[in-house]
Amino acid sequence: MIKKIKLINYILVLCVIFSCERTNTKPPNILWITVEDISPNLGCYGDNKAHTPTLDSLASIGFKYINAIANAPVCAPARNSIITGMYPSSLGTLDMRSSSKPWMKRAGWVPDDVLMYPEVLRSKGYYCTNNTKEDYNFDLNREIWDDSGKQAHWKNRPQMDTPFFSIFNLTMTHESCINSKQKHEQYTKELPENLRVDPNDMDVPPYYPDTPLVRELLSRHYDNIATMDMVISNLLQDLEDAGQSKNTIIFFYSDHGTGLPRHKRWLFDTGVKVPLIVYIPETYKNLYPSDPGSEINRLVSFIDLAPTVLNLANAEIPSTMQGKAFLGNELNPESEHVHIARGRMDERYDMQRGVRTKDYKYLRYYEPSKPFIQFMNTPESGPLMTELRKAEKAGKLSPEAKQLVQPIKPKESLFDLNIDPFEFNDLAKNPDYKDKLDELREVHNQWMEKVLDVGLIPEAIIRDWEKSKNKPIYKILREDSKFYNDLLIISSSNEEKVLLEGLNNPNEAVRYRAAIGLYNMDRKITNKAISVLQEKLESDKIINVALASTRALLKTGFQTDSVIEKLAEGLDNDNEWTRLQSALIIDDFSFAVRNLEKKSKEMIKNDPNKYVVRVLNHALNIYNGTDNRVR
Repeated sequence: MIKKIKLINYILVLCVIFSCERTNTKPPNILWITVEDISPNLGCYGDNKAHTPTLDSLASIGFKYINAIANAPVCAPARNSIITGMYPSSLGTLDMRSSSKPWMKRAGWVPDDVLMYPEVLRSKGYYCTNNTKEDYNFDLNREIWDDSGKQAHWKNRPQMDTPFFSIFNLTMTHESCINSKQKHEQYTKELPENLRVDPNDMDVPPYYPDTPLVRELLSRHYDNIATMDMVISNLLQDLEDAGQSKNTIIFFYSDHGTGLPRHKRWLFDTGVKVPLIVYIPETYKNLYPSDPGSEINRLVSFIDLAPTVLNLANAEIPSTMQGKAFLGNELNPESEHVHIARGRMDERYDMQRGVRTKDYKYLRYYEPSKPFIQFMNTPESGPLMTELRKAEKAGKLSPEAKQLVQPIKPKESLFDLNIDPFEFNDLAKNPDYKDKLDELREVHNQWMEKVLDVGLIPEAIIRDWEKSKNKPIYKILREDSKFYNDLLIISSSNEEKVLLEGLNNPNEAVRYRAAIGLYNMDRKITNKAISVLQEKLESDKIINVALASTRALLKTGFQTDSVIEKLAEGLDNDNEWTRLQSALIIDDFSFAVRNLEKKSKEMIKNDPNKYVVRVLNHALNIYNGTDNRVR
C-alpha cells in the first residue's frame, strides 16, 4: 500500500513538472495591429477579391471572430471606446472631432479617475507603445503610454525580458487612400502587378452606380488591403526574428467599416462590422476559446477590447469600463446585445442609435426629418459620392441606392440580418416582427438610461455645463440626473401636448429637445404650439433653446425680424457649437440665408471652427448657385 502511494505521488510530481514545462507562467506579450476603414474584406472571411495571405494564415492558426462590432462608425469615437472600454455616448466623446484641435480646448473632457488600459498595463510592469496614431477624441492631460509616435516600438523597451503591449496603426486603407489617386499610388508602389485587382473584375454593390470610376475606386481599396497584408507580414516577421512569436498574443482588427458611402459613418453592418482575428501561441493554450482555426460566433464590441487585454495580462479591470472581457480566465456570460451610436459627423448632427444581436439590428433615428445623407464637406468631395450624385440627378439610381438619398428617414428600423445582411428590407412596420421590434426598442431605452447617453443634450449645452461646473459631463450626470427621465420621454414623444409641456421644463436640455421634437413632428403643429415657440424664441435665457424654437418656427413658414436677430446672435456666440447650431439652421432655410448673407460671408473668412465655415459656405453656394470651396 505504501509503495502504491509513493508511486502515485511520484507520478503527480512528474505531471506537475511536465505541466510547468508546457505552461508559460510569464505574462504574455500582446501585439495589436489595427487598420483603418475596412469591413471584413479578407480572404479568410470569404472575400475572393482580397489578396491577404498573411492574415488568412494567421486566422488558420488563430481565431476568427465573425460578430465583431465597432461602437461607432467613424475613427475618433471608435478609438475612444477602445482606449477607455466605455461608450463614447456615455462619456460625451461621440461627436466626431470633439477635441484635439486648438479651437476645441475644453471638448471631450474625460474624468481623471477614468483609467485607460495602457495605464493599467504599465502599473503591472508592461512596456506600452503606440505607433503613429492616437485620435481618441478627448484631451487627456496625462501620459498614458511609455512611448507614442512614429518611432514607438516594443523593441525599444529598456529590458528585453519586460513584457510589452504594442500597437501598430496602419493607415494605407483609409478612405483618403481610395479617393486620392496620388496617395493610393504612393502607398501601393511596391505592390506587384499580379496582385492588383482589375477594375473590370470588381463586384459593384447594388447601392452604388456601376461606372468605370466606381470600379476603379473599389479596386484601389483591394490594392490597399493587399499592401496592408504585406506590411503586416513584416511586423510578424519582426516577432519571429526576435524570438518573441511564442510569447506574443496578436490581435488584428479594423477601426470601422470601409471608407465609402453607406459604410463609414453609418450604423449598417457595412459601417460597424469589422474583421477581428486573434492569435494565441500554444504557450498560452489555456486561454484558447476553441480549437485553433475556429470561427468564433461570440458578439464582441469595441468596449470589450480593453477589459479583454487587461484580463489576458491578469490585471484588474477598472470599474469604469463598461465592456466585458471575451478572452482569459473567469469570463462573464456573453452579451446578447451590442450597442452602436452615431453623433455629429464633422459639421452635421444626426443622432442615431442601434442595438445589434447576432440575428437582428434595431436602429433609432432621433432626427428623422433630416435627409438620409446630409451634405458633408469631406465625403461629398470624394469621387464615389460625386458619382452617386450624378446618377441621382440623371435618375439612374438603383432601388438600393435610392435609400441613400431619401429626404427623410423613418423613426426606427428593424432588419433580419440572416436573410437581409445588407439591411435593405426594413421590418419595423411588418406586424410579424412587432414583438422583436418592441423587445429591441425596450433594450435600447433601458441602455440609454443605464449609461446616461449624453447625445440627447446638445453639444453646446454640454460644453457650457462643463465650463460652468468645472467638471466633465460624465461626472455632471452622475451627480445629478433627475432630469434625464424627462429627457427620454420628450425625445421619444410625437405628441404635441407632451412636447409643449417639455418646453416649460426647468432643465434647458429638456426644453431644447422639446423644441426639436416639435420640429420633427410628422404633421403640422397647432397655432398654440407656434405661439409657445414664439414665446420661447423671445424669452428663453438659454440661446440654444431659442435657436431650436427658431428652427421649428421656420418650418411652419414663420418669418420675422426676431428670427433673423436670434440667428445672428447665435453666430456671435462665444460657444463654437452654438455658432454651428445657428449656421445649420441658416443652411436649411433660404429666408435665413437671404437675410444673413453678408454676416455669413464674414464668418466664412474669420470663424476658427472649420465646421461653421463649411456649413455657411454650403448655404451660400446653394443660395447663389456657386461652387466656392473651403477647408
